[in-house]
Amino acid sequence: MKRQKRSKDDRAYNRGYNAGLDGKSREDCPFGTLQARTNWMGGWREGRTDFAHGMLGVASIQNLKNIG
Repeated sequence: MKRQKRSKDDRAYNRGYNAGLDGKSREDCPFGTLQARTNWMGGWREGRTDFAHGMLGVASIQNLKNIG
């Protein structure tokens, strides 16, 4: 049975969210293309917001889009 791949946009968003949640700088974005960088930055912003509100570890899992 084949696994369904996640889209590159979702992966970029999730990586950005995790980077923001870890308190990393937005300068750490590994993506060069505009679309992937935009998605990474969107995730990073939400991750930083959750980091500021103290949602760390398991409390932040519900915010990832692909968990369901």
